[in-house]
Amino acid sequence: MAANQSTEWRTVCEKFRLAQELSEIESRKDPENNPFRSKYKARDLLKEIHCSLKKNHIEEEEGEADNEADGESRQMADGEPGNECGKTCIGDSPAGLRAARLAVVHYYLGVNHIETEELSAGEQHLMNCMKLIDKCTTTRENVSLFIQARNQLGILWAGRDEIEKAQRFLEIAESMYLLYMREVLHTYYVNTNFYFGLITNELIVSVVVVSQTRYMEARHCLAAASVIATLAGEIPSEAAAKESDAECEKREELLQKRAEIARCWIKYCLNLMQDAKKLLEDNIGELDLERQEELKRARRNEEEEKEKGRKSAILFGSSDTFDSICSLEEKVSSMLPLDFEEARSIFLMGQSYVAQAKEYFAMDGHVTDHIEILQDHSALFKVLAFFEQDLERRCKMHKRRVDLLEPICKDLNAQYYLLICRQLQFELAETYYEMMDLKLAVADKQDQPDVHTIKKFNHLCSSSMKYYQMFLDSTRSPEGKFPEKLEDDLLRPALVAKFRLARLQSKLISNNLATQLENLTHSLESYSFVVQYCEENPEAKKAVETELELSIEMVSLLPLKINRIRSKMAPCN
Repeated sequence: MAANQSTEWRTVCEKFRLAQELSEIESRKDPENNPFRSKYKARDLLKEIHCSLKKNHIEEEEGEADNEADGESRQMADGEPGNECGKTCIGDSPAGLRAARLAVVHYYLGVNHIETEELSAGEQHLMNCMKLIDKCTTTRENVSLFIQARNQLGILWAGRDEIEKAQRFLEIAESMYLLYMREVLHTYYVNTNFYFGLITNELIVSVVVVSQTRYMEARHCLAAASVIATLAGEIPSEAAAKESDAECEKREELLQKRAEIARCWIKYCLNLMQDAKKLLEDNIGELDLERQEELKRARRNEEEEKEKGRKSAILFGSSDTFDSICSLEEKVSSMLPLDFEEARSIFLMGQSYVAQAKEYFAMDGHVTDHIEILQDHSALFKVLAFFEQDLERRCKMHKRRVDLLEPICKDLNAQYYLLICRQLQFELAETYYEMMDLKLAVADKQDQPDVHTIKKFNHLCSSSMKYYQMFLDSTRSPEGKFPEKLEDDLLRPALVAKFRLARLQSKLISNNLATQLENLTHSLESYSFVVQYCEENPEAKKAVETELELSIEMVSLLPLKINRIRSKMAPCN
């Protein structure tokens, strides 16, 4: 009997290993037209493991029928919540280990469903995992699972914009990991999986507190995650990883966690700068110099006192660890930047983490992650440009955004990455549009724009028009028909794209009257589209109030301008 159980357990372990390999390694090789193929295969193996564990655990419990605690563990083995007032089992007892094994399977099934965008099913598995673990006393063997299940639920609810609900899960996880963190640091006990749980918790807490603009706390969490990552050990070399599966797995996990930390640092820097921009911009989106001076005068020493007070509540139990965290925190501000130099300091920190994140999340194998990192890098340049007063330098920053995104946009297959392609097309159109406005502002300062300036200006207009048109074309049916009614998530972007196309078409510079007439006619058609769509779909008016008002005005003015050009052309005919 014992030999049979040993064989079955080895089979379970091998299936679990294969499921992990499929999910973490083979999934990167999945084709674009079937991106979750390996994830689904891994799920099938996990389901088989779950069935085997339930069967074996029920048999084991029947052999311990006289033990009162087995009634409860039978409930848990079936994945049922059980009686919250019932007895708990010892975490490292046979009943506790049975519950932990099933909880692990539920956890990975939950993560699997979330990664394949089946969120409700993923939530259910994670809740089952959590309920199983909650019936057991917490031990070093199951504490990582206790933390990670709540981390994943925190991620899930944060993604649904249920911040308070997410925070409740994360606060419980944080209190547990702080308790065990102190013990681990005190005894110098290092367990890689445990540290991964701590890192994940710090990262998710940082995301939540950033969403609440609590930047000092977010910085502390990220610094803690960075320090904990170093405590998890050195990254094995490529040579060592080739010789040992264990070293290969450790190398992969450490590289991934450190790249995830880098991505969260990028988000921290980006959000800090974006919130400063919101505070400093005027009603047309430019830097309000009076507001800037007012905020600089209001920056008082009490900010430092407030920071010290907040830190006192989240200190770690080890002075060495806390010193390392403080040292890292000092490298980046937690206060909103109020001028270019302060913003540049934060930008450079964010940019350094972009380089780190891209090392792991390469285009080959991590398409979506890699592009998201590039988009964040572009957003860092965009918000830095807001603080720059020199128009030419600001234009060069936007050019860097184009250099980052344009090659990806050209190479990406829209059939499989439609949403990402639309995001890139719209951002590139918007970036060229901002560059056009900047060049227009520079030209307005000149008595007469030279040929080079006009050529550059027209190029920026045409490039912006090209990408706005690509975005609009992506909404057409396979037959090439534009939708009669736009989906909610496309409503404002599509109408804004049409409005800006109209403006760009009217801005093109040409000495040729026929070309001027053609451009203005196209402009009028685009403005008229916005007006007509809003008349036929009144609910769209709120989404584009400003654009609609200007479109109505231009629909009445442009015919006059078109007629004047026609009058000039008449004698030539």
